[in-house]
Amino acid sequence: MIVRRTAAGISNLIVMALLALAGLGMGEAHSRTLDEIKSRGTLAMCANPNALPYASDNPATPGFQIELARAIAQGLGVQLHVDWIFPTYRANLVNCDVLMDAFSDPAVHGGKLKLSRPYQKTGVALALAPGTPMVASFDELRRDQKIGVMVNSLASVVLGKKGVRTAPYAFEADMLDEVVAGRLGGCAISPATVAYYNHLHPEKQLGLVYAYEREPELGWTVSVGMRKADDALVGAVNEVLNRLLSDGTVTRIYAGYGVEHRLP
Repeated sequence: MIVRRTAAGISNLIVMALLALAGLGMGEAHSRTLDEIKSRGTLAMCANPNALPYASDNPATPGFQIELARAIAQGLGVQLHVDWIFPTYRANLVNCDVLMDAFSDPAVHGGKLKLSRPYQKTGVALALAPGTPMVASFDELRRDQKIGVMVNSLASVVLGKKGVRTAPYAFEADMLDEVVAGRLGGCAISPATVAYYNHLHPEKQLGLVYAYEREPELGWTVSVGMRKADDALVGAVNEVLNRLLSDGTVTRIYAGYGVEHRLP
């Protein structure tokens, strides 16, 4: 198995899982203002305990979401507290302040989240088996090249309209297993998942194509999502984020997991 299966359940639309945290019962808990967070001494975030490279409850490899949230907390002068949420519907049982990798489009969240400035551009990438000729987009795939897609995903719809031969999967890990074994020509997947696989397997690199660059439907940016925070918290988080972006901290955190930082 390439990555743990529960982590792989976060599909090529990774942020949709995080959006679910924002939408499923989050309004039942009280959000905290900047003053309350500083008085309490902690910034609380919700995260999946088994979702590398995004997040993990293993202190040795906490994931880039945890590391970035920790850096933001430190910039605010507080400690980071993580509420481990799996499955996502349990989000209504906790009182976390922030979610990482939330869609940067405010309309998506229906007023449930305030958002920081975007800090990463991402979307649906294309992973290719080792030795497979590289392409620049989904349009350049051969018609006989079977591509794995997450079942009922936007990528499956887009590729289907292009006439690409696809095979549905429930887990990203299963798609990667099939690509590595040569049973799939490639798969539509989150770029961080592919990059982390390559980070762990330098001897057997997969081709990574940022296919969303040529497919606007399959690309987006992500921000820190704050649950109906006050404007003071939004401003403070943005101030810290600006520093972390300027001094290269965000880039270094991503690089620790083999992931490219692509500034919006």
